[in-house]
Amino acid sequence: MDYTREVLQMKRVACPKGHGPAELPQEGKWTQVREISDICGLSHGVGWCAPMQGCVKLTLNVKDGIIREALVESAGCSGATHACSVAAEVLPGRTLLEALNTHLACDAINRAMKELFNQLIYGRSQTAYSANGLPVGSSLDDLGKGLCSQSGCCFSTLEKGVRILEMTEGYVLEMALNGDKEVIGYKYVHLGKMMDAVRGGMSPNEAYEKFTGTSGQYDLGVEFIDPRKE
Repeated sequence: MDYTREVLQMKRVACPKGHGPAELPQEGKWTQVREISDICGLSHGVGWCAPMQGCVKLTLNVKDGIIREALVESAGCSGATHACSVAAEVLPGRTLLEALNTHLACDAINRAMKELFNQLIYGRSQTAYSANGLPVGSSLDDLGKGLCSQSGCCFSTLEKGVRILEMTEGYVLEMALNGDKEVIGYKYVHLGKMMDAVRGGMSPNEAYEKFTGTSGQYDLGVEFIDPRKE
């Protein structure tokens, strides 16, 4: 270690060792995190690319500093969508520090990784007060039945108003309007559940009918429009 002449001429003053790092809430325990291997927790991070064209939600389940589970969801950019597969392949098995310095093929995923890292190193995880944390596989609970990402997509113009294209329930088929041309509900098909049924042997038409539903005051509509064509 090299020192400047000014430092070498200084008198030595003792510094107390203190009590170490502040204790963090992690999986139902209060722990002093000194090493990456001390970090545990399940949390989320959201990132976006430089032109903010696409965004990514990253969920990691970390045990003893090692990533055991990764869920990567993206929207708005085909590059980010394809980069999800790269991140999902390389993240499990890496330490949290390795993941922070891993090229994840997309700026949005890299930023999501940084945001998630910041949460975990300060004990701000979803499992801070959950004894033993959550088992590996818990991130799939965010997807619900059919394992489809929870997403929404709406388009609107001042001239023609709103078009609801996709909601949490699924792909929107029709919008219901009242007498004042206001949206009061919609009809949808849950694609995840529908495809599960088709793969299980149900005919596509039967599965389509079975997993088609309505939301809001759809039945009270006086006019129904296809949001993609009308």
